[in-house]
Amino acid sequence: QYAKIIKAENSRLEGQVERVLQLAKLEKGEVQLKKAVVDLHGLIKNVAETYEINVAQRHGTLSFDLGAQDCNVEVDPVHITNVVSNLLDNANKYSPDTPKIQVSTTSTDNEISISFTDNGKGISKDDLKSIFEKFYRVSTGDIHDVKGFGLGLFYVKSILEAHGGTIRAESEPGAGSTFTITLPLMKYHG
Repeated sequence: QYAKIIKAENSRLEGQVERVLQLAKLEKGEVQLKKAVVDLHGLIKNVAETYEINVAQRHGTLSFDLGAQDCNVEVDPVHITNVVSNLLDNANKYSPDTPKIQVSTTSTDNEISISFTDNGKGISKDDLKSIFEKFYRVSTGDIHDVKGFGLGLFYVKSILEAHGGTIRAESEPGAGSTFTITLPLMKYHG
């Protein structure tokens, strides 16, 4: 039992160390994005599969409103998968016993927006100003209830900016949160 715990913690820490190294490279502008053409709706569905079981076990729902007319982007699939995974993970982690999470997309001529909405505990105005900063953790009263070093949203923002994208958050304490990211669509040279 102890060996299992140690192994799990070890791989979690390895993941955190890898993320720190990636962030250091990002800040120096050294991250080599390995871009490919990606169907963002397909990517979202693939990532969501791993969360659907967990959300269902908690008697919650994970729903989709993928209304974007265009969802082809040229991105680094590994990093953008991490971004979607991170935002779904947060929505699930900070939601109550019956999470209600919705992922929706819209598109304009040149960008796609993806919103992740939850019915979680929400974020105060003070915290909202700082959540994308490195090492920032929202104070939750019980310091041990959510693991991590506060690198998640900083990583997400850094990766999106490296792709020419954005992220913003809207939230009310007790009324859930919506994180909206944008990515440029592929330019069609007609």
